[in-house]
Amino acid sequence: MKPLLEIKDLHVEVEGKEIIKGISLKLELGKVYALMGPNGSGKSTLANVLMGNPKYKITKGEIFFNGKNITNLEPDKRAKLGIFLSFQYPSEISGVSFLNFLKESYNSVKDTKIPVLEFKKILEKKAESLDMKKEFTLRHLNEGFSGGEKKKAEILQMSVLDPKLAILDETDSGLDIDAIKIVAKGVKTFMKNDKCVFIITHYKRILEHIKPDRVFVMSQGKIISEGGVELVDKLEKEGYNGIKI
Repeated sequence: MKPLLEIKDLHVEVEGKEIIKGISLKLELGKVYALMGPNGSGKSTLANVLMGNPKYKITKGEIFFNGKNITNLEPDKRAKLGIFLSFQYPSEISGVSFLNFLKESYNSVKDTKIPVLEFKKILEKKAESLDMKKEFTLRHLNEGFSGGEKKKAEILQMSVLDPKLAILDETDSGLDIDAIKIVAKGVKTFMKNDKCVFIITHYKRILEHIKPDRVFVMSQGKIISEGGVELVDKLEKEGYNGIKI
């Protein structure tokens, strides 16, 4: 099967310092992947590079999405192709309601102009499926949101925008068990044969709810190991020091 996403010998630097040092991997439709690794290993850098953040400079290698070379493609064009990134630290935007923000994002990604009332119905239905109250969508974007609410808002965005590839950058970080269950429910509802999920996490607990098909372990800018879900248990028992290149 042709991969949905293919990374070939990727090298990335930030402010002159190399962070990613030659990563190659493939992601296929219909599968859930997990990327684990210690702090500073380059996981979030990889997520940002896949989304096209201009802060990160690709010095070598290529990225292909659905057979198209997107190495130098702008973030908005990647979003239109079907790539979504759930941020580790979602920003607060005062004066902009969650509903209006997401409606504009939807119109941009889908290249359409859906009426407000029609979009409101879609959003409320998606929110209900994630056990989120209607009032949540009328609040200013992430303003006054708890950490868990911000992460759930990201999952709601993913559900509404309906990308082909969803990259979740430590969406489970700082969540209690109930919030993790809601996030997991959102991912399971989203996941279908024509979708792919790439979960970046430190912890086993979310992967107990969302079983990955493949697990990658990253350290010092490189993929040092990969395997099935049993690799998560190995990490839990032995830590990253127990993983050999």
